[in-house]
Amino acid sequence: MKQLPCSRRQGSKLQNSLMQVSKMEESLLQKILVVDDDVELCELLSEYLEPEGFHVESVHDGKQGLDRCLSGKFSLLILDVMLPSLKGFEALRRIRAQSGIPVIMLTAKGDDVDRILGLESGADDYVPKPFNPRELLARIQAVLRRYSAPSETFLPRHERLVLGDVELDSGTRTVRCRNRTVELTSMEFDLLALFLKAPGQVIAREEMVTKVLGRELAPFDRSIDVHVSNLRRKLGSTRDGTERIKAIRSVGYVYAMPGKLKVR
Repeated sequence: MKQLPCSRRQGSKLQNSLMQVSKMEESLLQKILVVDDDVELCELLSEYLEPEGFHVESVHDGKQGLDRCLSGKFSLLILDVMLPSLKGFEALRRIRAQSGIPVIMLTAKGDDVDRILGLESGADDYVPKPFNPRELLARIQAVLRRYSAPSETFLPRHERLVLGDVELDSGTRTVRCRNRTVELTSMEFDLLALFLKAPGQVIAREEMVTKVLGRELAPFDRSIDVHVSNLRRKLGSTRDGTERIKAIRSVGYVYAMPGKLKVR
C-alpha cells in the first residue's frame, strides 16, 4: 500500500517537534565555557568534549569571557591565563567575587607561579599546556562530581563538627574560627572537613587528592599543597601561636590541634 505524503501542516508540526526535542537534549547537556584566544585549540576541545556529553561554547577575549561566565548559563569554566583585553587571573578574581562556578585554569607547562596564583585566586584545578584531552576530560569530570555531591564520601550533608575554636557546618557549608566567619573555597572546605575528622592523624597527600580533588595524585602535582597553604592562612594560628596544620615531609599533613571532636 502506497504511503501518502505528509501535508505541509503535518510536516511543520513534525519539524517543530524535532526542534523541541533537540532543545530539550541540549538543555540536559552540561555546558562548558572555554575562554582561550587559541581558536584552533577551542575547536579541538569542542570536537573532543561534545561526544562526551558536553555542550561547549568558546570565547577568545577576556572581557567577553567574563561577561559570558557571569550569565549563569554554564556548569564549568575553562580559563586560559594569557588573554587579550583582560588577563585570566583578573577575570578569575572578578568571577570569584560574584560566582562559585567551577574553574579549571590552563597554564604554561612548568610555570609553577601561574599554577599557584590560579589556585590562590580560587581556581579548582589546573592543566598545563600542552595537554592530553583525556587528562582535561578527567579533571572536568572530577571537578563536576565534587560540585554535584560535595563531601559525600566522608562528610554527611547535615553534620556540625566542632574542634577547639573551629566549627564546620556541612549543611550550610559555613566555617567559623575564633567566633568569626571564614570564607573558604569548596576545596578548602572539604580539606578542613577531612582534617577535623582525623585530628592528630597524618593524612597522606594521595588520600587528600583522592577525597578532596576527586582524582589520583599526578607526578609533580602541587595543587593540594597550595589548597592546604591557603586554608592554613585563612584559619590563622591559635591564640598561643600554635600552627594548626603541620606538614609531614614526603608524607602529607596533620591537623595538630589538641582536643576532642564534637559531632552535632
